[in-house]
Amino acid sequence: MNLALTLVIQGVCFPVAWAVMKFFLAVAHGSHRRATKKIAAGIGGRQQERKGSRRAEARSKEILREARDEPRRSSTWRASARTKIVDEAKGTASGEARRLVDQARDEVAREPRGCEKAWPEKWASWRSRGASRLLEREIDPKTHAELLTDWRRGRTG
Repeated sequence: MNLALTLVIQGVCFPVAWAVMKFFLAVAHGSHRRATKKIAAGIGGRQQERKGSRRAEARSKEILREARDEPRRSSTWRASARTKIVDEAKGTASGEARRLVDQARDEVAREPRGCEKAWPEKWASWRSRGASRLLEREIDPKTHAELLTDWRRGRTG
């Protein structure tokens, strides 16, 4: 081949190859570097996620353990609270019972005195009512039975 033509072709191709390497390959190499950094960051992020996942898994196991232990602790607490409430209720009930018994004793102690005072008045009113009913009607066995039945039922007339 012709040496001059070879030199001319090489003279033209060398600057074109140099320009391609300088500009286009540099851009491609920069893109490649950025992509490599993103991939490395993604891998690092995944490693962080794995560590976080392990921590979350350990925390969830701890929470589950606490949740399993909670019924035991709360049942103990509930039992002590229940005992305390029952003891308080017993104390309140016994105090109330004592108060009611004392009140009933006071009423029983006062009742005979009240009956003694009211008895003559009640007896007199019953006698006068009975006499007035007897005087209103003729006394025969049928009328007598009706009066007794009315009196037993508590009717007054």
